[in-house]
Amino acid sequence: MPERYRVAVLGGDGIGPEVIREAVKVLSAAGRRFDLEFAFDEALIGGAAIDATGSPLPDETLALCRSSRAVLFGAAGGPRWDALPGDARPERGLLRLRAELAVYANLRPVRLMAEGISPLRAQAVAGTDLLIVRELTGGLYFATPRGRWGDLAIDTLRYTRDEIARVVRVALRLARSRRRVLTSVDKANVLETSRLWRDVVEEEARAFPDVTVRHMLVDTAAMELVRAPATFDVIVTENMFGDILSDEAAGVVGSLGLLPSASLGDHAPFLYEPVHGSAPDIAGKGIGNPVGAILSAALLLRYSCDLPSAAVAVESAVDAVLASGVRTPDLGGSASTVDVGDRIAAAVEEGQPVGLGEIRS
Repeated sequence: MPERYRVAVLGGDGIGPEVIREAVKVLSAAGRRFDLEFAFDEALIGGAAIDATGSPLPDETLALCRSSRAVLFGAAGGPRWDALPGDARPERGLLRLRAELAVYANLRPVRLMAEGISPLRAQAVAGTDLLIVRELTGGLYFATPRGRWGDLAIDTLRYTRDEIARVVRVALRLARSRRRVLTSVDKANVLETSRLWRDVVEEEARAFPDVTVRHMLVDTAAMELVRAPATFDVIVTENMFGDILSDEAAGVVGSLGLLPSASLGDHAPFLYEPVHGSAPDIAGKGIGNPVGAILSAALLLRYSCDLPSAAVAVESAVDAVLASGVRTPDLGGSASTVDVGDRIAAAVEEGQPVGLGEIRS
């Protein structure tokens, strides 16, 4: 009898539910091909949860997530909730979920999946295959004091040695499994937190003598990601820098809709989500790109289910479908969200040889 994998499904707001439906469809196809059994339990988060319960992360949702093998999340937020105070906004539901699950290392693989989808010259992006490891539960998004008092607003940038060390160790282990080059991104010429970050990276790197470690200021890293993205292997950085750089990297390889992420901690459950936001301008139009959500499901197969073959099957199917020209409008195509999901699910289930397709991590 196949093992049963319970997945909490949090569609959220905007295009979140639309792309997560396609990810669930692809997971179901992988289940049929590899004789796996999934149980998908839906719950509210973000603006949809505020409308229904008054909270961006209801207690029932958090309890479901904690009792599941993994959490698959879509997006949170939109203009209809913009007037709410900061701590009551939909996005705070996601931030609190990350903190409650203690998922501190956010993995964001970035690679060129098909020709003709990057806005940059083919020569500039050839060979792009990098992994951004973003610290996820510290920094400006979480530390106190924070708030707004009339004309004064304060956000506090705070990190401890232990917070930095644990995510750096994750990045070093991942670099060792790849091309063994780690780039630590900071702003050590200005910020004291970055100077601590750099010191901790040097200390942790002593246990990984086979990994080459280099330090790069965040402004330089932003430039180099566009100028020479293939020179990066693994990037490790703090919360806000990782948020910004991964969005930039998505643009380098073609679209924000392409990037997946896995948020890992010391203990399950882990959290999986596409990098993009709720995209309220296209919500309900059926044209959101589901690839980021589908590839997040592939990471779920790899990290929460320990099923690398199934993960590679999904990633290979994505490559094949994009290469065939089936693409949503953000990639210059005319396919709908459902069209892309259907084609990828079919490719997964058929198990045809569709190329390398492996997001390495």
